[in-house]
Amino acid sequence: MTRTEEFEQLRPLLFSIAYRILSSVSEAEDAVQETWLRYELSATRPTSTKAYLSAVVTRIAIDSLRSARVRREEYVGPWFPEPLLSDPYEDPEQSAELADSLSMAALLLLERLSPLERAVFVLREVFAFGFPEIASAVGRSEAACRQLAVRARRHMDEGRPRFEADRREREELAERFFDALREGNVDGLRELLAADVSLVADGGGKAPQWAGGFFGSDQVSRVLSVLLPPFSRIGGVLEPHQVNGQPGAIFRDRDGKVINTWTLDVLDGRIQAIRTVSNPDKLGHMGPVADAWAVLRETRQFRPDADWLDELSSEDGHLIGSDRFGTTEPEQENRT
Repeated sequence: MTRTEEFEQLRPLLFSIAYRILSSVSEAEDAVQETWLRYELSATRPTSTKAYLSAVVTRIAIDSLRSARVRREEYVGPWFPEPLLSDPYEDPEQSAELADSLSMAALLLLERLSPLERAVFVLREVFAFGFPEIASAVGRSEAACRQLAVRARRHMDEGRPRFEADRREREELAERFFDALREGNVDGLRELLAADVSLVADGGGKAPQWAGGFFGSDQVSRVLSVLLPPFSRIGGVLEPHQVNGQPGAIFRDRDGKVINTWTLDVLDGRIQAIRTVSNPDKLGHMGPVADAWAVLRETRQFRPDADWLDELSSEDGHLIGSDRFGTTEPEQENRT
């Protein structure tokens, strides 16, 4: 087998490791590409290509994460991982760990860990690497890696929500949710939402987003009930889809361009959290990205409850309209 063939065979694993460390599709792809360049230039063939390449991509990802954390401190509004539609790596023996570690909730928990703790946790708990391999990958002793693993596992267990394990039940609930959403059915939405449900958007200052988010089943169901009907009238499409291994959806404009993604966290038969990602920088890997501001302006022309929404934003401090999202549409600043 040639070097290229060996690398391509391991590429899905390398990407999956890098993505879980970085929470970014584009940065994970860059890390994998840098790994290939280093492997191609290496004068010797490693005893274990898998161990060698996994170590290289881990080190690159750790360095990238350290610099990414500085940028995330300056991020506008809530920060969520880049949505991933499918994990390229499959391992039947680790399927549960792989699926659980891919969810938005798990990736956000991983943000609490130091880069080293995160790398050790991912390699050990998700991909079942031995401590000798982990020690080589992160440049620490086995004893130190064991301590890092214990700390990381404790932090994760303290914050980890216990989501429904039954995939079919989650998918059926999501189907009912999106049906009610399309119909603008307030009561139907409310019965599917947890009492303390949250609806939060990541626009990164580059797309419309709700300042602060919405919370509670009553408020969230009322907001959701008026979003889809006018969106559908302008040709918008809601496409149910697994996102980060969770029930979710891709929203597209009439031309099929991506507007945003939604993921649903399910707990005890109810939707606990709805996270939307509309920052165009995080959607480019999914195809052409829509002009979310243009979609919003057109949608507002057909929104029958716009007055109620503006009233809600005024009373509760949540910003809804094209100039009420907590970010200002760039071209608006220069309009006369």
